[in-house]
Amino acid sequence: TCQSQFPLPPLLPCPHNFLSHPLSVTLRGYQLVKQLTPVARNICSLREKRAPLGAQGRTACLGTRTQLPTLPQRPRQEDSEQTNGSRVWEPHGFEVAHIALCTCSSGFPSFSPQSQLSQALNGLSDRAKEAKEFLVQLRSMVQQIQENSVEFEACLVAQCDALIDALNRRKAQLLARVNKEHEHKLKVVRDQISHCTVKLRQTTGLMEYCLEVIKENDPSGFLQISDALIRRVHLTEDQWGKGTLTPRMTTDFDLSLDNSPLLQSIHQLDFVQVKASSPVPATPILQLEECCTHNNSATLSWKQPPLSTVAAEGYILELDDGSGGQFREVYVGKETMCTVDGLHFNSTYNARVKAFNKTGVSPYSKTLVLQTSEGCNFETQSASYSQLGKYTYLAWFAFDPGSAHSDIILSNDNLTVTCSSYDDRVVLGKTGFSKGVHYWELTIDRYDNHPDPAFGVARIDVMKDVMLGKDDKAWAITEGGITKGATIGVLLDLNRKTLTFFINNEQQGPIAFENVEGLFFPAVSLNRNVQVTLHTGLPVPDFYSSRASIA
Repeated sequence: TCQSQFPLPPLLPCPHNFLSHPLSVTLRGYQLVKQLTPVARNICSLREKRAPLGAQGRTACLGTRTQLPTLPQRPRQEDSEQTNGSRVWEPHGFEVAHIALCTCSSGFPSFSPQSQLSQALNGLSDRAKEAKEFLVQLRSMVQQIQENSVEFEACLVAQCDALIDALNRRKAQLLARVNKEHEHKLKVVRDQISHCTVKLRQTTGLMEYCLEVIKENDPSGFLQISDALIRRVHLTEDQWGKGTLTPRMTTDFDLSLDNSPLLQSIHQLDFVQVKASSPVPATPILQLEECCTHNNSATLSWKQPPLSTVAAEGYILELDDGSGGQFREVYVGKETMCTVDGLHFNSTYNARVKAFNKTGVSPYSKTLVLQTSEGCNFETQSASYSQLGKYTYLAWFAFDPGSAHSDIILSNDNLTVTCSSYDDRVVLGKTGFSKGVHYWELTIDRYDNHPDPAFGVARIDVMKDVMLGKDDKAWAITEGGITKGATIGVLLDLNRKTLTFFINNEQQGPIAFENVEGLFFPAVSLNRNVQVTLHTGLPVPDFYSSRASIA
């Protein structure tokens, strides 16, 4: 039986002969009439026993309002609501006016595919909703296309009008040149007319005078003036023969307007390809694992996003002033790693980077916060000196082999330096200073044949093949008072913008240099007869602090 194959009432129509009864469903105000068809003819095993039941046995129509079943929810059977053996199904779904349930002669209810229809209608309803939203989008696109068309036409008209205005201005300039040429030609011709008129009047007068002389009957008088008249006639004739009767100006205008390039450009005037939606490079990504600080220098590294499709032609690295001020550009180029020297000790910097190409620049990357080294600090004992800075931060550094001259020889972890040449060569320290008070010492390890070493500070672009101080990018002490074993102290006070030298803890005269500003690196120049060792991380001498307090 049907019940043996389906523990629950099957959601399939019974294959009896009354399945042609229509199912009428009211769905959202629309009347939907579905003609049921037998889809499970071989399910019921009681086909032989069924008999035409007529109109009474065809359909049990429920007068009460119910709901159309919706899969996959299970139906709920209400025992109190049964009509002619038919079971009422009340899962959640949409409401219908009435539904016809078919009852076969076996007594078991057989249902039309309401669940399938409900599911199909739900899917269709979603599609209808999407279609409605799509239509709204299309209608808005129509409006947007109209607005964009008006705007684009206005822009095109403005561009063409600008071209026409430029052509009219050029036309006026060319007409002005033609008028100028016209006036010049007229002036030349009028001047020649005036000159010829005067000359012709003179010639005519001479001719009339000569004729009157010929008519005279005084031979002696004629002989007296004949030679002069003959010379005058020949001279006048010669004057007419020197191009006087040739026009000085032609009537044609020797100008030809070359309009072929403009016509070609007009014919080539067309719309260019619409630019890409994202022509600028993607925002660079700072590689935190490769970014670091050392003393008062910071190294930053970045890269393009892995899925970036727009190439970057270069990058712009920006850094603030360490006090929360405005950003400034510290590097522009193609490299993806940069080391910035000369930062303040114990300061917090913000760094960011952006990419650029011919189209424009990308947005800024996320801001990276960098903390420079504290090194070691000590508190000054003088209240007045504290005005220069309560704490003086001590920096440890060595000589920089990368920027040194090729003849420089470094050893002892780049703390000891000498040279392979008899000429003076310059080597700089690795750390640059732009603020604060800094002190370091150099010990003379070898001093042969009275060489001239120089000690001081220099800018990064100082000349490396001459003695320190020979150009305007270095300040140094050079003369006297040093021997093997001597200690030279260099004190750079960028708060007061002074440079002071010491030999064996004794200050050498007054302050050596004043008004020094910028980024400075410790510097030494020497030759092969000298070897010195650098000592860093030293406090400022006490007597300098005392003198500063007195000042």
